[in-house]
Amino acid sequence: MTDQPTEVSPIAGAAKPPVAADRAAFQAELDRLRIREKAHTREGDAIAAARRRLPMVEVDPRTPLTGPDGAVPLIDLFAGRSQLVAYFHMWHTGHPAAHQCEGCTFSTSQVTELGYLHSRDVSYAVLAEGPYEEISRYRAFMGYPVPWYAVPRDSVDRLIAGRHFGVLACYLRDGDRVFETYWTTGRGNEVMAPSYGLLDLTVYGRQETWQDVPEGWPQRWGSKGGQFRLDGRPSAQWSRLNAGRDDDLGSSSTP
Repeated sequence: MTDQPTEVSPIAGAAKPPVAADRAAFQAELDRLRIREKAHTREGDAIAAARRRLPMVEVDPRTPLTGPDGAVPLIDLFAGRSQLVAYFHMWHTGHPAAHQCEGCTFSTSQVTELGYLHSRDVSYAVLAEGPYEEISRYRAFMGYPVPWYAVPRDSVDRLIAGRHFGVLACYLRDGDRVFETYWTTGRGNEVMAPSYGLLDLTVYGRQETWQDVPEGWPQRWGSKGGQFRLDGRPSAQWSRLNAGRDDDLGSSSTP
């Protein structure tokens, strides 16, 4: 068994919020904040409504990908459903698991239950630009239950179209035709990561240096990828190593 690195210990000596005189005073402050929270939610609803009204662009439904049974066209990823959400996972071919993209690992590790998406006629898949043998080993090591596919080099331009991997994209199938309806990246991908949403509710937040915090609040993490790593590898990998899983991706290359 691989020893997992010590988790970040409880914060000692950090500044703390003022103490309310009583619960009524606490609730009064929270009620004032709730007005802003509700406005934020309503604005999010309005943006989603505008998103549903965007035009769409057609993509080649026969774009070849590679799955467990070999070549598979893009349209098959819908699995008979009308919509598809695809995450384009960055991949470093020939590199070990510890050196795969920490941000993509952070995001994809938190999408595990697809039943609710399926109930809304939506399929989900991860697409990575790497040899299927490597990415399938990574999927097995991480224990991801969602479908993974490799994107051959000739198919990258058809799907990415001048963008980069790390994209979260949505598609609509109309019979034998496929259309891209939306895409996002960067902080737009945070919808995949409920961990961030939960951290944002806590008093110390994400503890990242860019955040607006009171003086004396802990800010241990940057925003260049280190926030997703622990002792030299993506944080989510340590539980897999402790479970005895093999992180050998089948390549003798080293970074």
